Amino acid sequence: LHMGKTMKEDLTVVAKYIKQLYPPEFNVFSIYAELYHNYFASQAKKNAESHLEDKDIYLLLSWVHNFYPKEMRKDHALAMELDKVKLGSLLPSSLSKELEKKYLDSEEVIVKTSLSRCLDKEIQRWKEDKEPEKLNGHFQSELLGIFVIQSIYSSQKRAEDISKAMGEELSCRLLKELPAFLRSYRDAFEDFKEKSKKHRHYKPILIANINNCWNFREYTEKYMAEKDDSKADILSTLADIENSGFDVLLQQLFAQLKPMYKKFTENKWDSSSEIMNEIIRTTSKHISDFQTLKDPFYHAIIEKIHARLVKEYIVRLLKRKVSLKTPAQQQALAQHISKNAADLEAFCTSNGSQATWLNSALPKLAEIIRLQDLGAIKIEVATLATSYPDIRKRHLEAFLHIKANLSRSELKSILGYLADSTASTQPRAPLFSNINVS
Repeated sequence: LHMGKTMKEDLTVVAKYIKQLYPPEFNVFSIYAELYHNYFASQAKKNAESHLEDKDIYLLLSWVHNFYPKEMRKDHALAMELDKVKLGSLLPSSLSKELEKKYLDSEEVIVKTSLSRCLDKEIQRWKEDKEPEKLNGHFQSELLGIFVIQSIYSSQKRAEDISKAMGEELSCRLLKELPAFLRSYRDAFEDFKEKSKKHRHYKPILIANINNCWNFREYTEKYMAEKDDSKADILSTLADIENSGFDVLLQQLFAQLKPMYKKFTENKWDSSSEIMNEIIRTTSKHISDFQTLKDPFYHAIIEKIHARLVKEYIVRLLKRKVSLKTPAQQQALAQHISKNAADLEAFCTSNGSQATWLNSALPKLAEIIRLQDLGAIKIEVATLATSYPDIRKRHLEAFLHIKANLSRSELKSILGYLADSTASTQPRAPLFSNINVS
């Protein structure tokens, strides 16, 4: 600092007052500048070749890449004169590269160690069964959700302050560390999930860990290139953690709903409104626990619930438990299904489901039951297959068991029409492909 300040002040005096006392051919400013630079560079080289702590390496590299070329040599009083003098860098390129490698290696180890310690502390907190902190009403772990990202970001920023190239190099290295860290995190989370079910704060801890994934997602999307292999790896690991957490959170609800859905076929769809109300009441109680999820995850879990409610209803329709011979009976069942579908859609939408793609499944099935004209049934089957391209012949055949007044040839004609109209396009989300037909 003393050398830098002296050089800057003295060269300013030379530029303003001394230079004009000599003939131009003497190049007085150049001579002074080279002498000061050579001395400064010799001291920098001497320091660089001695044993330096990490913070000293950082400071020396900051002088080489930043303070010296940008702060001193671009000073408004000196820039014009110094541009005429080819002074070069404070350190030889080979020595500068050596210091850069030392610094980057050291930062990588520091961040890696820091992340490992952070995960160990977090695991310890899980074992202590403490309720996670809340931020804006959402459970989260400040340690994992915030500290890890801050550690990586701060380290990148420090390197970037030395030079853009170093910032990019360290960023690349640290983003390669992140997948390994997240895999360790996932494994620890799975271990906790299996062994700590009796913990008092089991669900809040699960929710906090799902919420943690959001910061990692945002960071990855913002700072990683689309083609980077690590990006897909990170997003896949985060999805594993999220879905694993969702599965546990939904386990109890889905187990309670199973026997309720059986009542539809046991009662031949009589009292279906009461059964649907019971399903909605039970689901509603569980949904209140999910308010502490961050919005994207809340919407994701509600969508999972919505899909499950629709799927379980379809499963009952495909059980071949009901076979109706008259159009009047079929019309009555279609009305029940339409009413149930409307109640289900209203409930899911009011609770924040954005899965509008699910809303037409049950009404379309109800319409197929209601219709009696063969041509009209085929058209409805075609529109169903367009909306849900994962529907297959086995699903439709099981469903059409309800329409007992169809002849074999009519049934064959409808099934053939489905085969012709079903495209090979993949659905945005599966519905029928998750349903096994017995």
